[in-house]
Amino acid sequence: MFWTFMTMGKDRRQQPEVEASLDQTDVSAVDVSGILGSSLTVLAAVLAVYISTLQCTLSGGDAGELITAAYELGVAHPPGYPLFTLIASAVLHCIPWGTPAYRVNLLNATLAAAAAATLYAAVHRATGSPTAAIYGAGVFAFSRLTWQWAVSTDVFSLNNLFGSLLLLLSVCFEQAAEIQIRVKLACLVAFCSGLSLCNQHTMVLGLACQAPWLLYQLYRRKELSWRIMVQLGACLALGLLPYTYLPLSSWSGRARWSWGDTGSVRGLLMHVLRQEYGTFSLAKGGSGSGMLTSLRAQLFHTCGELQGIGLMLALVLCLSLLPQRRSRQHASELPLLLLLMILLYSLFFAWRANLDISNPLFLGVVERFWLQPLLLLSAMAGIGLSALHIQLSSWLGRPGLLKTVKWLLVATCILWQLKYNYKSCNRSQDTVVEEFGTNILLSLPKAALVLTRGDLPGNALRYLHYCRGLRPDVTLVDQEMMTYSWYLPSLQHHLHGVHFPGSRWHPAEGRLRDGSVTFSLRTFLDQNVGHRPILACIGLNEGDMSWRGVYERRPWGVCERLFPAGTPFHPESWIEVSQELYNWSYPHQGFEPTSWEAVANEEMWQARMKNAFFLYELAEDQRQPVVTRHHLYKLSYQLYWRILSTGEVHPPNWHKNYALVCHKRLQEPGLSLSESALLLTDAIAHFTHYAEKEPMDHDVPMIRLTIQHLRRELHKLHSVQAQNTERLGPRV
Repeated sequence: MFWTFMTMGKDRRQQPEVEASLDQTDVSAVDVSGILGSSLTVLAAVLAVYISTLQCTLSGGDAGELITAAYELGVAHPPGYPLFTLIASAVLHCIPWGTPAYRVNLLNATLAAAAAATLYAAVHRATGSPTAAIYGAGVFAFSRLTWQWAVSTDVFSLNNLFGSLLLLLSVCFEQAAEIQIRVKLACLVAFCSGLSLCNQHTMVLGLACQAPWLLYQLYRRKELSWRIMVQLGACLALGLLPYTYLPLSSWSGRARWSWGDTGSVRGLLMHVLRQEYGTFSLAKGGSGSGMLTSLRAQLFHTCGELQGIGLMLALVLCLSLLPQRRSRQHASELPLLLLLMILLYSLFFAWRANLDISNPLFLGVVERFWLQPLLLLSAMAGIGLSALHIQLSSWLGRPGLLKTVKWLLVATCILWQLKYNYKSCNRSQDTVVEEFGTNILLSLPKAALVLTRGDLPGNALRYLHYCRGLRPDVTLVDQEMMTYSWYLPSLQHHLHGVHFPGSRWHPAEGRLRDGSVTFSLRTFLDQNVGHRPILACIGLNEGDMSWRGVYERRPWGVCERLFPAGTPFHPESWIEVSQELYNWSYPHQGFEPTSWEAVANEEMWQARMKNAFFLYELAEDQRQPVVTRHHLYKLSYQLYWRILSTGEVHPPNWHKNYALVCHKRLQEPGLSLSESALLLTDAIAHFTHYAEKEPMDHDVPMIRLTIQHLRRELHKLHSVQAQNTERLGPRV
């Protein structure tokens, strides 16, 4: 197919004058086999780098869900990603070695390398310059964002491949000489456009510019007809055929995990149009950071990814076309098309991206969508480098020297990117998310019912449970999905031993207009609590508080175990079974804040102090007997002391909590002077540490006053100790 694209775009009769202006090489004379061979070399080189940094285990985000959907032949979250699911499923069944995560990660790396090779071919075909093509493909392939998402599982590498493929087809279309070739290329564009929409809907923003441009080119040459329009529509529809997988998967009912009611026309349209998220929104709910803030963040990000040089070269390309326009030369419209695609995409996405990018995790989610304009800018930078070389050669008349300088510039830029981004993109030793899920699953009580909440625990546990077969005795129920009308009818027959007192979860119990019977969390717990241990991971949906007062939560690592209110609680035995659940040795704040690894690490760290904080909260309950409260304070103190005395760097709020416990224990009767002095000293030290680390906390002024008071108390205590020492006199 690649050879077909290159050959069909070859114009043996004439080339637009702009091509000669972009490079001194006649593009029609470019050796197509040479471009193909060079592209394969680029693919092999990029893939070798990607494989050396490939993540061998599960990554965060949507990876667990996408792999599970492919493994189970289910449906992923809206819009379903049928093309990626089918390709990944084929890979899972055809490659006999490695874990499911490794196999799909390897697929993703291959797709990303193919995207770089296709981008190389597009720029080479547009300019005739291999140097410019290597620059465009290299700066894109080894940018942090492209590389980072090439070595783990997500749909963006496949999206990059379609973006570069459509760019190559557009170049070949513009250079084609015969109407038959142009029509065939237009049909290929329509077919690939349909396929691309089966993967990532953001492609529609590029196609909104590319399709009218292509139709206008045919119309301007008086080649557009109703017959051709029908052909293009048929090719587009043919490309959309993978969406038929969604209802087929739903009708089979074999997948133990799947999303949505895609078996009905209404459910299929709702899923494909992302109505559960908001068709033109990035996420369900949320207001975002504002359009200007998003655009500014994207600009700074792009400058960093392309080292600023890439943006300047893209600007050079735009400026080089102005003299040709003024002199009415026949200039290539491709750079203007690329610029329009970038502007439309960036403006629309900044308008509709309703996530607050001041949150590092949300920034990591949003910046993946900047890959599409980054690819187009990389192509413009490559073409701009060729245009700059031609212009300087015409001014200076030393093409050999300039060619050497150009190669040195390209090599320097790509090698710098490799060196600068290698460490942050090397995921070959990254096992954090899989360890996170494994620790949680292995720590669960036998035959536990786990109510998952959020992407990180839900997707990680889902992958390990369904794809790796870990803890088959455990049952996973997704809290968010249980609120949808399709969840129980589609998947209830796979949730053995779980009793659902209705057809969907809703805080207000009753019968809805569609006939579905809703149940509250309290009713659900009533039906299941006596049959098996129930745990929430992580937390419970805040929209339903019906369980309050009837059930209570007790910490179980990252999770919380649910008990009927009034169930006897023995703190010492509880600490013994639930305090040391995980084998976790990663340092606090040891990961990039925008990564899922940072989220997983933070959850595991916070799990270490949950029992201590839980006991402190119990002790704060005034209804408890005084003796019990003092005992709980003491147990909380011992846990905090055991954690903080390890010498590791801990979250600042732990120091504050420990200081509060020390302060509370000072009210305990029967303390010796030395015990009181130790508690005062620790409270002062840890309050001071917190105030230094979190100076913007609104409680800090009060904490500073408390520190002054505690220092006075400590001074008095030291005076009393000194007087007692003098009264006793020297020992004989």
